[in-house]
Amino acid sequence: MRFIGNKEKLLDRIYQAVTSTGVKDGVFCDFFSGTSNVGRFFKEKGFEIVSSDLLYFSYVLQKAYIENNGEPEFKKLLKTLDVSSNILFASPFDSVRSYLNELKGVKGFIYKNYTDEGTKDQEHKRKFFLPENGKKIDAIRLLIEEWWKEKLINENEYFVLLASLIESVPFYANISGVYAAFLKEYDPRALKPLQIKEMSFYSGDKEHTVFNRNSMDLVEDLDVDILYMDPPYNHRQYAPNYHLLETIARYDSPAIKGVTGMRDYKNQKSDFCNKNTALLALDKVAKTAKYRYLILSYNSEGAMPEKDIIATLEKYGRVTLQNIDYLRFKSNSNGDSKHMKTIQEQLYILENSQVGNKRVGKLKKKDLALQEA
Repeated sequence: MRFIGNKEKLLDRIYQAVTSTGVKDGVFCDFFSGTSNVGRFFKEKGFEIVSSDLLYFSYVLQKAYIENNGEPEFKKLLKTLDVSSNILFASPFDSVRSYLNELKGVKGFIYKNYTDEGTKDQEHKRKFFLPENGKKIDAIRLLIEEWWKEKLINENEYFVLLASLIESVPFYANISGVYAAFLKEYDPRALKPLQIKEMSFYSGDKEHTVFNRNSMDLVEDLDVDILYMDPPYNHRQYAPNYHLLETIARYDSPAIKGVTGMRDYKNQKSDFCNKNTALLALDKVAKTAKYRYLILSYNSEGAMPEKDIIATLEKYGRVTLQNIDYLRFKSNSNGDSKHMKTIQEQLYILENSQVGNKRVGKLKKKDLALQEA
């Protein structure tokens, strides 16, 4: 899914940074999980994953892809569904997905607040979704919740279905990239009928732990081999940029305001979005958490200057820096080479001198804060 700072294209380089430390297994902490792509990758590499994010929709993805080990069977649910004969031999998930894709839409919270038809009589007319797609999102989200309340699906199945909806929505949203604004005219992708997309499932035999918390609140209890951090680079908070995914995930009919129908996010702000607090937060993590190696993924144009990052991390061990060049196009460039600008993804690798090559102890999950939101 489209997400600011998504590291999907950099996973191999991040893996090279990890292997350069000599750590080949153990506990990998994805401190700012986001789409959970990094956690998924290292789960497949055999690591035990601990991940966290302040946003609930990220927690949904973590539950489905990190904590869940394999494809759910939906045994109880499938006994109640009228599944058409042409999908009798499909996987359990695909059978449920096909059923959801055939649902008739309903006029729920998303339709009423984020489609032009639903908001035609409101002060702010919004055009995030085609009316039929808004109703489809409502129908799917309401039915998932109904199945959960009626105990027709278990917790893993519940979060897998929520994740499938969350990951499908961006393919039909009338936005340029984030939900801080909608387009005046419908983008071609927004005109397509919404369908739940296929999912990949990540098997394994390890127990993984995911949190819907401010990761800074977990620092004192972390004891891991690799502590991977991918914080925000600038003043833009993630919560307002993805408020609609948050609302679909929670489906809590929040009080909303403004042109874009923003939900309140005062409790979902990151210290790393403020240049005055970002270095203090980084120092706290490096000083307080227990880890063998801390790997910070950052941007050469980020709020924290390179020299200040190195000075902060060097207080706690040896620091090496790997720079990854890539080209960024200005939004109005149309791909013209004269508008190309080379910027760098930076990987700061801190070898913790306080711990050395051995972790202080095992991860004590009972000492960590409760997982639930």
